[in-house]
Amino acid sequence: MKLIRFGEAGKEKTGVIINDKKYDTSAFGEDYGEAFFENDGLTRLGYFLEDSLLPEITEDVRLGSPLARPSKIVCIGLNYVDHAKETNATPPTEPVIFMKSTTALVGPFDNIIIPKNSVKTDWEVELAIVIGKKASYVSEADAMDYVAGYVLHNDVSEREFQIERGGTWDKGKGCDTFAPMGPFFATKDEIADPHNLRLWLKVNGTTMQNGTTANFIFNIPHLISYTSQFMTLLPGDIISTGTPAGVGLGMKPPVYLKAGDVIELGIDGLGEAKQVLVNYK
Repeated sequence: MKLIRFGEAGKEKTGVIINDKKYDTSAFGEDYGEAFFENDGLTRLGYFLEDSLLPEITEDVRLGSPLARPSKIVCIGLNYVDHAKETNATPPTEPVIFMKSTTALVGPFDNIIIPKNSVKTDWEVELAIVIGKKASYVSEADAMDYVAGYVLHNDVSEREFQIERGGTWDKGKGCDTFAPMGPFFATKDEIADPHNLRLWLKVNGTTMQNGTTANFIFNIPHLISYTSQFMTLLPGDIISTGTPAGVGLGMKPPVYLKAGDVIELGIDGLGEAKQVLVNYK
């Protein structure tokens, strides 16, 4: 299945994509959040779809994040060798974990707000994993059983806040609008091999990132198992798996986003998104 959420920001309704058409599933009565995944919502939604006549959604409707706000967005840093090298970082021997504020979550076509006093806002196309059931001290052998599906994520970053302002990376990662998700959530069966997906990103029509998840340093089972050793992952939680080379920080000289810039990005099987940069008001 491919799940969407649509409508006014903060008041999204649930939907699905079937044969490239969008349908309203709000009569199902549940948002696509923690309780939905915890209580076998994907199976129950499947039965609902078999027995329901769904209203079609018009193409001009706003798409929100396909997932309701999760308990946490966990991100993995430096998970591609080429990205580590371009940022002058040593490829890690263990996954680098940081957190992204859940208030950063927005839709795939919403504007990205350049934060107040920002001079180094940057882009990162990433494959994000959605957790389907409570995970604590999971083994690598069992890790894929905890995956509900996947979603396209732009891990927007403010590099000065992240690197030059002291402390952890989190302050440069969790600004409002810094986690555009979607256009849709794809269940695990929709993606034959998550370790062989092309992912790309353009800025103002110029390709900046063109990579593949085949170049992960740490694969998905390892990331889930490793993360679950340090925190309990709840249903609906997100693990974003890192970005390939081509970020603004890695350019010589570095290139950063400004108001009016347009980002387009996509991943095989997970659709495409587009965001416009605007200044904070």
